[in-house]
Amino acid sequence: MKKVLAFDFGASSGRAMLGIYDGSSIQLKEIHRFSNDPVMVNGTMYWDILRLFHEIKQGLLKAKHESEFDSIGIDTWGVDFGLLDKDGNLLENPIHYRDKRTLGMLEKSFEKLPKTEFYSITGNQFMEINTAFQLLSLKLNRTELLDRTDKMLLTPDLFNFMLTGVKASEYSIASTSQLLDAKKGIWSDKVIETLGLPKKIFAPVVASGTKIGVLSDEICEELGVKKCDVIAVAGHDTQSALVAVPAEEDNFIFISCGTWSLIGTELDKPLINEKSDYYNITNEGGYGGKASFLKNITGLWLIQESRRQWIREGQEYNFSKLEELALGAKAFACFIDPDATEFSSSGDIPSRIREYCRRTGQMIPESVGEIVRCINESLALKYHYALEQISDCTGHVYNKIHMVGGGIQSKQLCQFTANASGCFVTAGPVEATVLGNVALQLMASGQIKDITEARKIIGQSPDIVKYEPKEKEAWEEAYKRYKEIVLK
Repeated sequence: MKKVLAFDFGASSGRAMLGIYDGSSIQLKEIHRFSNDPVMVNGTMYWDILRLFHEIKQGLLKAKHESEFDSIGIDTWGVDFGLLDKDGNLLENPIHYRDKRTLGMLEKSFEKLPKTEFYSITGNQFMEINTAFQLLSLKLNRTELLDRTDKMLLTPDLFNFMLTGVKASEYSIASTSQLLDAKKGIWSDKVIETLGLPKKIFAPVVASGTKIGVLSDEICEELGVKKCDVIAVAGHDTQSALVAVPAEEDNFIFISCGTWSLIGTELDKPLINEKSDYYNITNEGGYGGKASFLKNITGLWLIQESRRQWIREGQEYNFSKLEELALGAKAFACFIDPDATEFSSSGDIPSRIREYCRRTGQMIPESVGEIVRCINESLALKYHYALEQISDCTGHVYNKIHMVGGGIQSKQLCQFTANASGCFVTAGPVEATVLGNVALQLMASGQIKDITEARKIIGQSPDIVKYEPKEKEAWEEAYKRYKEIVLK
């Protein structure tokens, strides 16, 4: 019996999960759950990083009382980072990617490095939230902070440093930064120098699944826990989730479905050409040096933030009730582009959806059910649009989609995805990110041989649900209207 501890940080909460492997299956047990809320101070949105590290310690304590464990792995979302001085002290709380400091930074970066050349090096989808543009903002507005920086560590690497004292950049999380040379798998001197960033702040890149150190003496003494390995799992949660996609075929499409929806395929090497540049498709680094060729699409953030608005208005619905209300709403009444700029920041999303529909000459959704149905249909149609782009670049025709992550608990979204794409959808596992995190730790210790064996083990889960496409003609007609309204 092998036991490992996985920490997974999501958009609103974090968990410590004990992964238990008996040689044939992986069982998960939640040890500790905590909120993960950004904190606004003087107009800046920060990670509450010290409290979150305290929660990691609480997870270690609770896990100790539950069972001994052999290793620890941490995953978070991409792009965000902390800055350390030469003594290893945080210079300030890490700033959240939804902060407004990167507004206009894309255009400023292109003045220094032409967009096509930029993409040819990094192979990353251009989004203002990316690490490169956060650092460029510092260079232009707070250069004294960069001058004092010894190392920049992306969030999972920062937590690993706090646990071990080792400064390293794990490959998958580094690949979200728009600063990595996608073909070489190392930091790009060209991009770093052209943006005027100090080269010394970038830590060595290590492969996903690398043992980077052991729990520090200080933490072991403080918490009364035993020494254990700290594994740099695929620190980017999407790449940990991809390890857990139960695909048997070589050419498959996956959707990691949560606050963000990431739709793509797994390739042996990055695919960077004029077509992928035109479509703004990203190449992320994954386990085993693989490339994830994918599109980032705003996901269930729209539902989550709408729900928060309704709660502020005194109407509290759980997600099951929201789906029930959506089922009662008229089909294909109105559509939005989930990635439209007005939906990127927190606030009154339902009102912004109504304004979007008003501006585009559509029916204005008034009820809660109409808003939720609009979001789910629009997401499914945007997935189909991204799938067409990916297929055009790879030359493959895909007839099956693997959906994983918390978003698959929406049966409506899974069925809409099958309908919109005309593909069979295999939904599961829900806990793909944690299972991938656990599997990578087990592979690092040799308990699981390779990713093929890991996926086979995970694929035996009874929780995986299959959806067949339905209402083909109605969804094809809806897609035509969607493109006319949203993509014109």
